[in-house]
Amino acid sequence: MERVEVVELVAGWEGVQASTPGPGSDAPEIAWGDTFFSYAPDGVPASAQPFATIVTKDYPDDASAQLDRPGVFRVNVAAGRDAARAVAGATSDDDDPTELDRLRLHPVYGSLGWVAVANPGPRTAETLRTLLRDAYEAARTRAERRDRAR
Repeated sequence: MERVEVVELVAGWEGVQASTPGPGSDAPEIAWGDTFFSYAPDGVPASAQPFATIVTKDYPDDASAQLDRPGVFRVNVAAGRDAARAVAGATSDDDDPTELDRLRLHPVYGSLGWVAVANPGPRTAETLRTLLRDAYEAARTRAERRDRAR
């Protein structure tokens, strides 16, 4: 999957706001060029935390995947702890974090139920689509529950 395919897929779901900040935005410079997906049917995200992101570069606390390589991007998904446990069970301690098209726990937020894949391809595309859809549905359900509670 190309980055644009992921953006088009997720941004096409009802109520999704896809934001890719750049110069002149309120976002910190480190986030420029990355994409953040939030459930926001009224244009205002129901949560400050997106349900998925696409990052295109290393961050100071997260350089293990070497995202600064040309053409490399990583899709991060708030998959939930059960899905993250399944991913963790399918990995080993000697996994190469720079490997492309390999689903793994997010290097920083894995314990919070986030999973990640750099340059999703034939091995991970179908699973990634499911994880993204599930994360979207969970974000929508949380927002609807909050709305009902108000």
